[in-house]
Amino acid sequence: MGAGVLAAVLLVVSTALAIWYTARQDARPPSDAIVVLGSAQYNGVPSSIFEARLEHALALYEQGVAPVIVTVGGKAAGDQFTEAEAGRDYLTAAGVPADALLPVQEGVDTLESMRAVGAAFRERGWGSAVLVTDPWHAMRAERMAEDAGIDAESSPTRQGPAVQTRATQLRYILRETAAYLLYRVTGESVAGAPGIG
Repeated sequence: MGAGVLAAVLLVVSTALAIWYTARQDARPPSDAIVVLGSAQYNGVPSSIFEARLEHALALYEQGVAPVIVTVGGKAAGDQFTEAEAGRDYLTAAGVPADALLPVQEGVDTLESMRAVGAAFRERGWGSAVLVTDPWHAMRAERMAEDAGIDAESSPTRQGPAVQTRATQLRYILRETAAYLLYRVTGESVAGAPGIG
């Protein structure tokens, strides 16, 4: 009994440390596309979390990391816009050409969205991506992308509410640890929270 508890504790701690380590990395290899994970939008206007991700993706695009930015995410009941549309429109207004934007308007959580992105990549013969999300979400997003057939690395945003305070960071790491372990055990995702679905 004691050994089982110790093993469980070690698994949780090692996963949390891996999430923390991945959050501190910033990979920007030349890729087929930059994939921006969606977050809340309000009547077509990205939330502060989503805006921080979009601004970071824009910077990567301007640095020549990839020729296309993929915006990702569906819409909740009652919404007029998908997260992918809100992201595309934001980047269009920032000067990104229409042919350099691909909205993938599916998914209510990271897993559904990444599977839809994987299908879009296969249709176009793409294989590699740089993922843009919050630091604490990066490890799980990378895993889900790889499971969807994408050679993925992440360049997390360093701006926005998810990285403002130590308490916020700790809360996100704990939530992501639970979400990552759930995904590895069940193959399912956790919906309903910003950056954790």
